Amino acid sequence: MSVLRVGNASGFYGDRFDALREMLTGGELDVLTGDYLAELTMLILGRDRLKDPAAGYARTFLRQLEECLGLAHERGVRIVANAGGLNPAGLADAVRRLADRLGVPVRVAHVEGDDLGARYPGSLTAHAYLGGFGIAACLREGADVVVAGRVTDAALVTGPAAAHFGWDATQYDRLAGAVVAGHVLECGTQATGGNYAFFAADAAADGHAHTGARGGGGGGGGRDLRRPGFPLAEIHEDGSCVITKHPGTGGFVDVGTVTAQLLYETAGARYAGPDVTARLDTVRLAQDGPDRVRVDGVRGEAPPPTLKVGRTRLGGFRNEVVFVLTGLDIEAKAALVREQMADAFATSRPSQIRWELVRTDRPDADTQETASALLRLVVRDPDQALVGRALSGAAIELALASYPGFHVLAPPGKGSPYGVFEAAYVPQEDVGHVAVLDDGRRVPVPPPPSAAARVLEPVAEADPPEPLPPGPVRRAPLGLVAGARSGDKGPDANVGVWVRTDEAWRWLVHELTAERFRELVPESRDLAVTRHSLPRLRALNFVVEGLLGAGVASQHRFDPQAKALGEWLRSRRLDIPEALL
Repeated sequence: MSVLRVGNASGFYGDRFDALREMLTGGELDVLTGDYLAELTMLILGRDRLKDPAAGYARTFLRQLEECLGLAHERGVRIVANAGGLNPAGLADAVRRLADRLGVPVRVAHVEGDDLGARYPGSLTAHAYLGGFGIAACLREGADVVVAGRVTDAALVTGPAAAHFGWDATQYDRLAGAVVAGHVLECGTQATGGNYAFFAADAAADGHAHTGARGGGGGGGGRDLRRPGFPLAEIHEDGSCVITKHPGTGGFVDVGTVTAQLLYETAGARYAGPDVTARLDTVRLAQDGPDRVRVDGVRGEAPPPTLKVGRTRLGGFRNEVVFVLTGLDIEAKAALVREQMADAFATSRPSQIRWELVRTDRPDADTQETASALLRLVVRDPDQALVGRALSGAAIELALASYPGFHVLAPPGKGSPYGVFEAAYVPQEDVGHVAVLDDGRRVPVPPPPSAAARVLEPVAEADPPEPLPPGPVRRAPLGLVAGARSGDKGPDANVGVWVRTDEAWRWLVHELTAERFRELVPESRDLAVTRHSLPRLRALNFVVEGLLGAGVASQHRFDPQAKALGEWLRSRRLDIPEALL
């Protein structure tokens, strides 16, 4: 059967608004997907729904369709998005009204069954991560637009692929290939040079950082990263694919950009989903020309017997004040204001108080800003009053009675609610996965036939290659030889680290142990750190449990989603063989 060309036009709720039009006009496509959901997004949509029961979906998706629905219909491109959020039925109805107003004859279907709020009282949201076969059922019945709620990100690709090629639920290798394609596409421009660890080194090698939107796929040409194009996958019937982008768009696609995205928010060799367990240790990547990376060899196994359920709830209230400390005696100034605030908290103490001194100051600085350090105070409590006026009053009353040069970045407010993310698991057969067609028919989607018999076990790691022979070393940042990409999964952080040559892999796999990781990232020293090895990708994936507290919505740390954790790791210095530098 023909190749299925699946594009992506959104990696998160708030991504580039014009991407839908860019993808529809930039080249050939069969299906255009959009990923709008994340753990934090579900909390935001949950709060929206508290104010308006008819809300709960990504409203920007409707505005994008208002500009592009007619264009998609003219070009025969089907649109599949999880913009339905907490209310896919409501979004489907809104799309139908929009299509009627625009005079565009499209059939709109949606997917239901993910909402498990009734099973988890006290939750703001509770949604199972569904697979792609509900989307596939909608497409097989002729839907032009499919809106879903909390499906997995990869389901936006596995569903169209299963529908197009006629795959059944036991064709695990093909489904696993589509999962890998979906995982690469899901974050949009992260597959085309966005957020890429080697962006500066590669631009320098090209001789310029911005000129030339074409090329860059592994040899020659400029790599314009000012506005990377969105990715697409040319999927074949056997599950293999080529990751690429529309001609003439910015950014670039090479083995490095695809490797980085494969490691994003994953862990070990088994990448479990509701449709299939993809074996990431079997993935083969090869440059297939400029801006083209072939992905094949992916093996699949039966999915686990349970579905993940993402739960959000309100955890309490949070407030923050940032004191600016300028010039001399930074440590003494910080100590003084901490003592003064401790006195204020003696009578009304929040349950959580966290201080952090960020030394952004430089000696003999030539601007006031670079002569200043930041002292962050974050407080949390179930009682808003304890983090609101109590904090605001105590901080502002110090304005004329504290350290010299006292000022804050902004006056503290009354305290805002923060969220908590928790994961649960339910048997696949307990979730009523349903495709709701344009004419109102409801098509039940059965659970995978063999899921209940499978329990995932870790994959035994292969013996590492021989280490490099002894030789001279130089103290240098890890990032001179290794790339990294990091992210969040609930309370845990993951950091994928990869290198681009076999010689560098021989060094990395022996050098960067879990123990060395803890040394380089001191915040992880008291936490569980698990290392996973993926030799075919020349990559290591580290999972740091509990680093993010109760998840991104709790804003537990300075970088609540661990987006820059990998870049911090790359900046750390260790002894690197000179032969690699």
